[in-house]
Amino acid sequence: MGAASVDRLVVRAPGRVNLIGEHTDYNQGYVLPVAINLEIRLEVAPTTDHVVDIRTESTDERGQFQLDAIGSRRGQWIDYVAGVALVLQQAGVPTGGFVGRLTSNLPMSAGLSSSAALELVSAWALMVAADPGAVDSIDRMQLALLCQRAENGYVGVNSGLMDQFASSCGVAGNALLLDCRSLDYRKVPIPSTMRVVVVDTGTARRLVSSEYNARRAECERGVTLLKARGEHVASLRDATVGMLDAARAELGDVTYRRCRHVVEENERTLAAAAALETGDAAALGDLFAASHASLRDLYEVSSDELDAAVEIARSTPGVIATRMTGAGFGGCTVNLVEAGAVDRLRSALQTQYKPRAGLEARIYEVAAVDGAGLVERAA
Repeated sequence: MGAASVDRLVVRAPGRVNLIGEHTDYNQGYVLPVAINLEIRLEVAPTTDHVVDIRTESTDERGQFQLDAIGSRRGQWIDYVAGVALVLQQAGVPTGGFVGRLTSNLPMSAGLSSSAALELVSAWALMVAADPGAVDSIDRMQLALLCQRAENGYVGVNSGLMDQFASSCGVAGNALLLDCRSLDYRKVPIPSTMRVVVVDTGTARRLVSSEYNARRAECERGVTLLKARGEHVASLRDATVGMLDAARAELGDVTYRRCRHVVEENERTLAAAAALETGDAAALGDLFAASHASLRDLYEVSSDELDAAVEIARSTPGVIATRMTGAGFGGCTVNLVEAGAVDRLRSALQTQYKPRAGLEARIYEVAAVDGAGLVERAA
């Protein structure tokens, strides 16, 4: 394998937790994610032979492919890297071969966007291997869009943009309110009196791909039926509860409930951003509670374990707001907690969650960090 004369490089990409705005991104709605300090890192030694060769530190797995003969997906984790390489090449972005070592403190299959972090860290690795100086001109939103294209078109997961956006565009100390139609976004500072706590329920997300795609299809069906009634809607972003109520017979119970969640979740997301900016803890508590109930009852993507973690947090003094986060069917909850109450929440979960769920919860106090990028040149 031909080594280049460039020092080894280290790139990183954070996971994300979504404060609110669930299953709205693929409906051209609003989301409020935070890039968090749980991340994937890739140490890169550039080569000259157009081969990407990555070994994972935790499991010692190896993935490899040729940049000039990427081929079709393999059904393995290396597909995320190969897919990103392919879309970068299609977009005319130079890519380089490398030998890489992948490390992570980001839980897999927990709903914290480990797949998007892998895509972003791969994109940065491929680009710096080709030209370490080129990263200064990267358009972070465009890079997020390319990584989304890789996940949709190559890996075959029909995801929205939020995960790649948060991992690419994160800003330390802030959540980001993203309009998934216009792609405009703005920073929403997280008050210094609040802490973000992620609770991993210990349940690998079940049926996510098939159920996620089914929910997306139900939303698209709702838009089609509303259009047939003469409503001017390009997506559920344009719908109102009044429209849904008027079309309830045509929509049917399931599609109605799915669409109603999305329409009301968009309203909650905008209200939550405003409440964060003013530090309105009571409003945040109510909005998170309504979001969780809607995801549980209307969108039907919660689980017994997620419900238990939310109920325990809700009964803990000092917890401002709590809800499930991510696609659902397992994974994590997100909690806004008063600065002095994090240990109280940790203790409550450690003593109450296992008797209810039969599982150990992993609890992470996380910080909002900057998006993906070059960390250092290694000697």
